[in-house]
Amino acid sequence: MTKLTNTSDEIIRCARTLIIAGGYNGFSYADIADVVGIRKASIHHHFPSKVDLVRTLLQLYREEAKAGLATVKSYNTDPADQLRAYINYWTACIGDPTSSFCVCALLASQIPVLPPEIVVEVRAHFRTLSTWLASVIEEGATQNAFLLTGTAQSEAESFMAAVHGAMLSARVYGDEKVFSVVTEPLIERLINDQGK
Repeated sequence: MTKLTNTSDEIIRCARTLIIAGGYNGFSYADIADVVGIRKASIHHHFPSKVDLVRTLLQLYREEAKAGLATVKSYNTDPADQLRAYINYWTACIGDPTSSFCVCALLASQIPVLPPEIVVEVRAHFRTLSTWLASVIEEGATQNAFLLTGTAQSEAESFMAAVHGAMLSARVYGDEKVFSVVTEPLIERLINDQGK
């Protein structure tokens, strides 16, 4: 992937905000041009099509997520603390209207109407999260800190679905506290009190 210029960065940031606000079909290059203060032709120079723009955005978003997950693991050796840090990241984001929602979760709800290239990127993001969560949960089970009711992979999928569902619930109710109500019990359900 090529290094982005400042203008490219601004276009991507704007597109991300517009997707969070209205979805894939909820914005156009004209909207970006108005916000960023450039001509549509300039956007086409950086990203020939909307698919190119959103695909680049999602690739960068996935790289950010990977870096964030690596940081979580490097600062937290305890698997439960890693899961708490993951949830805490989203708890902090919920109050920020520009990043209060996972852009890939939002796009996942639109998969039937998305271009195939975008669907590939959305699925890749969820695979990245699922793989990381499964590795953390597996590590917790190996340490006898977590008691699993299924496989680490199935627990990871459930955990991920609950976190993203909590984002949806917080958005629906317009209440960021709803996110914590849903997510706080998730780790407690995994913790093996007998293993302590």
